[in-house]
Amino acid sequence: MTNTDTGGTDLLERIEETTERAFVEDGDQERFSHYVPRELILESALTGKPVKALCGKLWTPSRDPEKFPICPDCVKVYESMPK
Repeated sequence: MTNTDTGGTDLLERIEETTERAFVEDGDQERFSHYVPRELILESALTGKPVKALCGKLWTPSRDPEKFPICPDCVKVYESMPK
């Protein structure tokens, strides 16, 4: 659906805002480093696309993971995976 008064600009702006909010997760998960396949981290760095951690957290990596403890939920999932 296009808004004829603005040529569709309003619709595009609203979609972008909703997309940005979808990748921001508050809570304890923000205090941890998360396990993500290495190739997805590289892809995210190149494209800006969000990644999904083993615990299910969806975000765009942007900080030094060495400064935070590892997510206990990611550790549980990792340890339950076959070697």
